[in-house]
Amino acid sequence: MGPEALAHVLRPIKDIFGAPGAHPDLLVGLAVSDDAAVYRLNDAQALILTTDFFPPVVDDAHTYGAIAAANSMSDVYAMGGEVLLAINVAGFPSGLPADLVAEVFRGGAEKVAEAGGIIAGGHTIADDEPKYGLAVTGLVHPDRVITKGGAQVGDRLMLTKPIGSGVITTAGRAQAADAAHMAECVRWMATLNREAARAMQAIGVHAATDVTGFGLLGHALEMAQASNVTFHVSVATVPLMSGALSYAEAGQLPGGAHRNWNWLRPHVQVDADVSQVHLSLLYDPQTSGGLLMAVAPDRHAEMVAELARRGVPAYTVGEVIAGQGILLSA
Repeated sequence: MGPEALAHVLRPIKDIFGAPGAHPDLLVGLAVSDDAAVYRLNDAQALILTTDFFPPVVDDAHTYGAIAAANSMSDVYAMGGEVLLAINVAGFPSGLPADLVAEVFRGGAEKVAEAGGIIAGGHTIADDEPKYGLAVTGLVHPDRVITKGGAQVGDRLMLTKPIGSGVITTAGRAQAADAAHMAECVRWMATLNREAARAMQAIGVHAATDVTGFGLLGHALEMAQASNVTFHVSVATVPLMSGALSYAEAGQLPGGAHRNWNWLRPHVQVDADVSQVHLSLLYDPQTSGGLLMAVAPDRHAEMVAELARRGVPAYTVGEVIAGQGILLSA
């Protein structure tokens, strides 16, 4: 569902639960759009709660389960937390072989185990289109919750994974993706954001989010609006997965990219020397993308080093400036 439609359907829930101060232990909820809900249990512990699920993005059942699980847990990491517990959320056609469904669940379970969490149950229904994901509970210190708001003028914008999974998986469904490109894309999508989250807690950031269905620019705009600033992104510095540019040039854009463009274009100022192909990739919806962070300039070098120490790429893609919205330069 697109962001404008989502905001509309959530309005009745906000009317019931969104009154300021009504729930003092609800640190992050519907009052402000963020990656997950956060509820304070005591002075040292807060729960992070999130859920996500989607249809297959790859053909292999085990790989699909692993990617879906990594994506579902990513919101916990975006808030700076650790995964504690998860339950499966799934729908499969009634005639689908049980062994195939088991492989999806196995892929998800292995990824949750890698995260240090536990799958403790779930719910599965009959559905003509396969869907799988998790409802995830994480833990974070109440004073160390990382949200989308808080980016400050002068901050450096850092990204921990390249983009392009939307166009590559779209090409894959059309049998038009190179096997090596698809394998690289799968590796990125199945990579947990756990070490990136730990780096954020070790060094400190002003704000963060994970890059998923709204594309890099959609999630950047959410951060910019929550922080009342402008994100200036240098397009040439945005990392791309191998093959993404060629698939975009061939028109292998998912429908979500067009929805993202229609929503975002009033908020995005684009320099004339930014190519349309590169621009389209910034709207490309991602599956299990990296973390986008706003890092103080005097902590930038430390963050680069900490991410490298943890085996996480560190791409500096822009800076925070005054105003509100997105500015793109070549």
